[in-house]
Amino acid sequence: MPTNNPTESHKGHPVKPVRSKAQAKRARRKLTEDDVTVVEESLLKRAVAAAALGNAMEWFDFGIFAYLTVTISQVFLPQGDPAANIVATFGFFAAAFIVRPIGGAVFGPIGDKIGRQKVLALTMILMAAGTLMIGLIPSYDSIGFWAPILLLVARFVQGFSTGGEYGGAATFIAEYSPDKRRGFMGSWLEFGTLAGYVLGASIVTGLQFGLSEDALLSWGWRIPFIIAGPLGLIGLYLRLKLEETPAFQKQQEQAAERESQKTPFLKLFAENWRSLIICIGLVLVFNVTDYMLLSYMPTYLEQNLGQNATFGLILIVVVMLLMMVVITFGGRLSDRFGRRPVLAAGCIGFILLSWPALKLVQTGTGFGVFAGLLILGVVLVTFTSTMPSTLPALFPTIIRYGALAIAFNVSVSLFGGTTPLATSALINWAKDSGFGWAEDIPAFYLMLAAVIGLVAVYFTKETAATPLMGSGPTVGSEDEVAEVIADYNDETSEFAQSDWAKEFATSEIPIISGDAPSGEAPKEPAGS
Repeated sequence: MPTNNPTESHKGHPVKPVRSKAQAKRARRKLTEDDVTVVEESLLKRAVAAAALGNAMEWFDFGIFAYLTVTISQVFLPQGDPAANIVATFGFFAAAFIVRPIGGAVFGPIGDKIGRQKVLALTMILMAAGTLMIGLIPSYDSIGFWAPILLLVARFVQGFSTGGEYGGAATFIAEYSPDKRRGFMGSWLEFGTLAGYVLGASIVTGLQFGLSEDALLSWGWRIPFIIAGPLGLIGLYLRLKLEETPAFQKQQEQAAERESQKTPFLKLFAENWRSLIICIGLVLVFNVTDYMLLSYMPTYLEQNLGQNATFGLILIVVVMLLMMVVITFGGRLSDRFGRRPVLAAGCIGFILLSWPALKLVQTGTGFGVFAGLLILGVVLVTFTSTMPSTLPALFPTIIRYGALAIAFNVSVSLFGGTTPLATSALINWAKDSGFGWAEDIPAFYLMLAAVIGLVAVYFTKETAATPLMGSGPTVGSEDEVAEVIADYNDETSEFAQSDWAKEFATSEIPIISGDAPSGEAPKEPAGS
């Protein structure tokens, strides 16, 4: 006989009451202490330091190849046209960018499946091994054509590992960071990148000054590559000592409790296509401006303005050091005023200042060149300080590493890594065509990238001070837990009006707390 109790079936078993759409809309899910993750300050600092230091070592390995291009061309290629050999060596440099998307496509989904920490340890091993291999390969005079072949293999290993590095490191820091400090913590990742470049450039410059040309060509160039071995072991040790991110641990608990979390990666990937396009656009402006300043400008100064190669490299190192001083302040600004305003300011800055800055560089004077490079560096800080916290927030926890790694590396390979080559080719074409503005093409290139970036920023949702998609709030102390819950309960607060809070308020998907009893089903969320 049917029961009149709406919570019982005709067999007497309890069932969930049926609600109308209007009732579901009015019900607002409660945020409890179990939904909030507290990250200890000491653990947070270790996580950020390990990710940033590991990233610094990766980019030290990657950068020294670029700084020793001329020497490497003489060691690994047969004697012939020096210009052709340099072009061929740049081909070896570009080879790493070809396999970066492959590395992202492999390491990203694995990181979403088995954990961020394990994959980041593996990328550290591969990068150190690839770089050490370059330092040990015999010269062309010793083994002939096998020398460039082994060099190409080593570059493929470097590029493959780099494909899984940045997306994983950015994801790792973002998932460990308190919501209100994610911009500041994320900025340390790019601090590490700049530190790696500075260390590599400083060692190479020191070798060039301290050794004769014959000594550098014979054995001195190998030193920075061999140093990569012990540096890699240090980075590996730091990363192996870390715990997995709280967001990934909770996502794994949800996967064990809920069948819906087993949705195929490709389906989830396709459902986030808008975020993927936005990510590619943001990475485009980020990396075009980055490679233009840090990689191409020394070549531009030497080839187009007739400056000494060491002169340009030293100025770039000084600019990078100054960027390191202010980069974390940029991260704090994004926490306070939002990611979108800081990124938009950077895009507008490149649109308005690229041409005047390049004109200062073209003066050829020490002060003019430095002032122009510094202007570009200060504007670039708006991206380097903010992107590490902006990009991971575009994707849900379950596919964050994979989606970010793939989108990031596709954009870098197509647009960022090709910036020096494309700019140089356009300048030569414009000169051959008799255009008087040929030397201004780097500024036009930056301005075009900034316009594309501004469009991407326009479609980017603001994520400052809010939880990551698919995760609960993250705070830095127990005292902040009550504050977050109070903000959520105040429907007029900025937090309550955020996209995350609105989605959480109407969601019936539970966030599993880390200390939930084993085997116990999650409680029905309040208000659902």
